[in-house]
Amino acid sequence: MELPTLLSPLTIRGHTFKNRIFSTGHMTVMLQDGVPTDRMVAYHAARAKGGAALIIIEAARTHPSGDSGRPAIRAYDDACIPGYKRIAEACHPHGCKVFGQLTHPGREMPLTAEGTHAVAYAPSAIPNERFHVMPREMPIAMVRELIVSFGSAARRLQQAGLDGVEVVAAHGYLLSQFLNPRTNQRSDDYGGTPENCLRFVTEILSTVRAAVGEEMIVGLRLSGDEKEHDGIPAPEMLGIATALAATDDLDYLNVAAGSSSGLAGSTHIVPPMAYEAGYTAPYAAAIKAQVPIPVFVAGRINQPQIAETVLASDQADMCGMTRALITDPLMPVKTSEGRLDDIRACVACNQACIGHMLNGYPISCIQHPETGRELEYGTLAPAGDPRKVMVIGGGPAGLKAASIAAKRGHRATLYEAHATLGGQVNLAQMLPGRAEFGGVTTNLSHEAELAEVSIKLNAPVTLQTIEAAAPDAIILATGATPYMPVVEGADEAHMVEPWAVLQGTANVGSRVVIADWRCDWVGIGMAERLALDGCHVRLVVNGQSPGQSIPQYARDVALGTLHKLGVKVTTHARLFGADQDSAYFQHTLSGEALVMEEVDTVVTALGHRSDDALARELADWPGDVHIIGDCLAPRTVEEAVLDGLRIGATL
Repeated sequence: MELPTLLSPLTIRGHTFKNRIFSTGHMTVMLQDGVPTDRMVAYHAARAKGGAALIIIEAARTHPSGDSGRPAIRAYDDACIPGYKRIAEACHPHGCKVFGQLTHPGREMPLTAEGTHAVAYAPSAIPNERFHVMPREMPIAMVRELIVSFGSAARRLQQAGLDGVEVVAAHGYLLSQFLNPRTNQRSDDYGGTPENCLRFVTEILSTVRAAVGEEMIVGLRLSGDEKEHDGIPAPEMLGIATALAATDDLDYLNVAAGSSSGLAGSTHIVPPMAYEAGYTAPYAAAIKAQVPIPVFVAGRINQPQIAETVLASDQADMCGMTRALITDPLMPVKTSEGRLDDIRACVACNQACIGHMLNGYPISCIQHPETGRELEYGTLAPAGDPRKVMVIGGGPAGLKAASIAAKRGHRATLYEAHATLGGQVNLAQMLPGRAEFGGVTTNLSHEAELAEVSIKLNAPVTLQTIEAAAPDAIILATGATPYMPVVEGADEAHMVEPWAVLQGTANVGSRVVIADWRCDWVGIGMAERLALDGCHVRLVVNGQSPGQSIPQYARDVALGTLHKLGVKVTTHARLFGADQDSAYFQHTLSGEALVMEEVDTVVTALGHRSDDALARELADWPGDVHIIGDCLAPRTVEEAVLDGLRIGATL
């Protein structure tokens, strides 16, 4: 498939981008004392080497009042300059442009770096719903001070040798708060009328342009629709974008969606697989039709073919493909070489990218744990002593271990007891709205094929099999099976496991209670699946919320769906008994009984137990044995693939 538009150059203010693929500004959690680290340099360099035309470095604070509990580059301090410079010097040799991104959170700031509640400043004292923050109205002197601070920060980016500056007025942060009459109720020159609401942003853009001169590119990021109850809707944002694009200070607009101010809007900041691929493009298209400057777009554009469609239909001029580049840094190079089938596609699970960031850990990817670990695994050393490696289990852990071992020169053979590869991924993809997750198996299987791993299907392994194969090393990745504790009355109750429901071997009645211990996708997915099948569903979770253990931006979409389907949720409850028509729980805090009556079926989403029988049999085997993935301890795909990488890289 030819992708002529995606691979064509674009010139803005004398800077030529070699293609239309860029990495949007995104927090990596790779800082030390507010400055970029070696880890961040290596992370961005890998994407530049992989062919990205532009990298926009994560949002930096322009003023100390914007410092929060979430670490960010301190662009108000000259100490940031060397770190920015090192990133630029690492990316420029690959023909990749580098921009810095400047922002201030405004009221979107619940905590300070010390962990105490922050004094959050905003245009007006309008509370934030998501973080439950009541901000302080920004004094006029502070407004003017912040305008100057953006110019000073932009000058530091220029001194570091960056090619451009992107100012953030998206996602409900401070500049957006000034643009929005619902959050800006000032009566001075910076509020009260549409023109006054624009003033803060236009003066910042003017200050930034004056600071960087005529050679650097200056852009602005906007949410085409903030998708929140007090956010800026698409028609209103179109007028704002048109007015801002009319200034002489702006070179492009970068369009996304969503707002940090509420749980619903925030899911669009890093949209999960529940949202259609490329769904933000129409917002960019509406703006592009009205403005004279280039328009960028980002949001679920995870494949080159999707980006080509967006660009060729003139909906945008460049496509932000951040998570696609996190999953496969070489995606642009593979695209230019026509190797589309070799691209490792992002499945928008949000677990190791935004999920890590929200928890304060460096970002990575469940499919490609080398991301964020470029210093450790960016270059794999060839095996000094190539060995015959037997990998037992064709799930994510086994596939990754076999691929890495083979790439390093080992003779890897993978044995899978069933007819298909993928392990539990094959079940996960059967949950409603999770079909895209099956791409994990597709991608890992293809990597194994490219690495020339020998794969044997329908090949259960016994001690006799091992003796006959005579491997130098064994990697056990036999996974896990559903865990079922002793439940009083289970013999007379109708209790089934989620695996049986998905495989169609369980006869589920019309009135269902789901006992969800792990608070992950299984309970949520079962509830949605059975509700869609017409069952009356009650989801009982042993935690604070369904999906407590999965990334917020994915979980919150699912919770909204369950509410629409009428699923009844009970929290803080552990299963201890059941009979023919009831299920018995204990409240984990009060200790009191909770009785669910009129129950036909209890679905037991109670976690998994390692399938380590073969490991026990090999306890006295004299050879080299390694246990990985769920066989070692039941966890998630992320840990399984990371285990595979680590053992494959060190074997």
